[in-house]
Amino acid sequence: MTENEIKLKAIAALTALRGGVEERLVSDLLGEVIPGQFAVPAEATAEEAGLSVLAQLSDPLSALVNGFILAFDAVADAHDAAGAQPDTETILQELALRLASDNFD
Repeated sequence: MTENEIKLKAIAALTALRGGVEERLVSDLLGEVIPGQFAVPAEATAEEAGLSVLAQLSDPLSALVNGFILAFDAVADAHDAAGAQPDTETILQELALRLASDNFD
């Protein structure tokens, strides 16, 4: 799967969630970007095997995160360009404060 296809999966997952699709279906959609099998040399140590799997996961996970960021940037830009209040920065700050306070409860 190409990086662009994975980004499209991320955008499709966000769209599906906003549309009320069952979370399990969204998880399945995102799971399609994760390799079903990993190539690990037969003589690899546990550390080498782990690093091999990590290397094979790195590109698809990076593309998935980039897809989420791309989608967020597009929505945030549209939100702010429309003059909506609160602006994106304020929403993110409030979210961060809420999450931080949850860590202390």
